[in-house]
Amino acid sequence: MADTPQNISYEPTDGLTYDPNDHLYWSEAALAKEVTRVFEVCHGCRMCFKYCDSFPNLFDLIDNKYDGDVTRLSRQDKDAVMDACFQCKLCEVQCPYTPRDGHKFQLDFPKLVHRYQAQRAADHGPSLRDLALRDPDRTGALARASVGLANKMNRVGIHRWFMEKVVGIHRDKQLPDFALETFDRWATKTGRAGQLPGGEVVLFQTCYVQNNEPQIGRDTVEVFERNGVDIRCRRDFQCCGMPAWEGGDLAGVRAKIHHNVALLEPYVDAGAKVVAINPTCSMMLRREWPELVEREHKERVQKVADAVRDPGEFLWGLRKQARFNTEFASKPEAEGFAYHVPCHLRAQSVGFKGRDLIRKLLDVKPATVMECCGHDGTSAMKVESFEYSIRVGKKAFDQMKEAKTELWATDCPLAAIQFEQHAGVSPMHPMSILARAYRGDSFDPKAAPKPDDGKRHLPILSPEPAKDDA
Repeated sequence: MADTPQNISYEPTDGLTYDPNDHLYWSEAALAKEVTRVFEVCHGCRMCFKYCDSFPNLFDLIDNKYDGDVTRLSRQDKDAVMDACFQCKLCEVQCPYTPRDGHKFQLDFPKLVHRYQAQRAADHGPSLRDLALRDPDRTGALARASVGLANKMNRVGIHRWFMEKVVGIHRDKQLPDFALETFDRWATKTGRAGQLPGGEVVLFQTCYVQNNEPQIGRDTVEVFERNGVDIRCRRDFQCCGMPAWEGGDLAGVRAKIHHNVALLEPYVDAGAKVVAINPTCSMMLRREWPELVEREHKERVQKVADAVRDPGEFLWGLRKQARFNTEFASKPEAEGFAYHVPCHLRAQSVGFKGRDLIRKLLDVKPATVMECCGHDGTSAMKVESFEYSIRVGKKAFDQMKEAKTELWATDCPLAAIQFEQHAGVSPMHPMSILARAYRGDSFDPKAAPKPDDGKRHLPILSPEPAKDDA
């Protein structure tokens, strides 16, 4: 006869910490207490059953394998639960027991997973795939050195088979192309990268825009300039560190934080906001950086974090000012557009201002899709989670297609790749849609934007402030 499961308190154990500076963070025994407690809370609540497989897997194990006794889960079982988390953060958004809500349970499942993965990385070291994925800056530099060969090889079957077998990147995953001209090079060529700290905004273009789609960065700069924003560009930013942290590489992410903060801090001290294009990166800068650095650096990192804004969030704040530019050379023929909400934008609780700007300025009605697309950083690239990512994203794919329009938008460039591969349409970034409207471009996502003349675009000032939002 099985032993009766013991009662486990939902309140924090003496092993609770989410601070990697705390010695308890690295204690296997302290972590084990918290894993057991959190698993018990989640098993009793079950509110997050619909997000990733971590929760259904956990509930199935406790209910059907261990007769309700969470203390009996093996290390292999715990690994399986933790590995199914791809850090979308939606469980933390949904959870009523979080530190953000001030609840006494102090439960943050994604941070618990990070702690678990950090301990495992410290014990076992990085895999070859971890090394390949955790530094997009190095990958981008190597790809550019190939002078376009990397893009061609990513479409060659035998090369992709080799990548799958050796590195663990699924052979069928659509990978982003690498741009031959980086955003930094464009900003330098047009005289935007040599300005002294100051202005209203310093652009953190993100490693994806830098290496893969610099057009999104150029569009963002153009939209800001057309609205009279003094936006400054700075060369040599590195990745925000999220890929490194996904693999538990604390030293790697800290090195990137210190590098980027040293570049950003003079602009913030001069009064500028930091606009980060990718929601994952803005979330990382705003929420994760201050919690991951050494204690002696927290104050200055928090200062930078407090200045971080999403592009739509910043521009939405200008909507009642005379400089808010409502003069467009073209508008979509479609009456509506499908807007996908990135999970990491939801995690920041700043609203969906990119969507709201398109609706307000271009007079088109949004169909808002809140489901996860399943890409989630590097998760969709991995052999073991490629098919999983498609299953997770199916609701989002279906709901976007139900909007009956090919004008799709999302603030997340990686989500756009996921939709293009599995739903047949590539969403554009809201800043790219607005830039096309200012320029008079087509809104067909397959149509190339007009060549950028590199000039700064002066705003068309309205004689009266824009009307209040309906």
